[in-house]
Amino acid sequence: MDASRADVKQAAPVFAALGDRTRLKLVTRLCASGPMSTRHLGAGARMSRQAIAKHLQVLADAGLVRSVRRGRDAIWQLEEDRLQQARSYLEEISQQWDHALRSLKAFVEGTP
Repeated sequence: MDASRADVKQAAPVFAALGDRTRLKLVTRLCASGPMSTRHLGAGARMSRQAIAKHLQVLADAGLVRSVRRGRDAIWQLEEDRLQQARSYLEEISQQWDHALRSLKAFVEGTP
């Protein structure tokens, strides 16, 4: 279950985008509430709609969200497949760490 370089290269922008607190909150809101306008996503935030839009564009560039125009509003929604790919990648890394830690434990316990 070794992650290929292509997998790592594909996953890197996703984790970079999610590494920002504001962007992670935007994704969380979309997960909880479904598609929302830029205005609704930014409600309660202490930043301009333009700043929220820039964060959403970073998420879109990473393939995590997409927007559809409705009049003057952009309605944003999650790209669930891309989020699932990231989750699968994290599960693979977790399994690799579990295997490495079991091997280390066996080695340490087997040595007097």
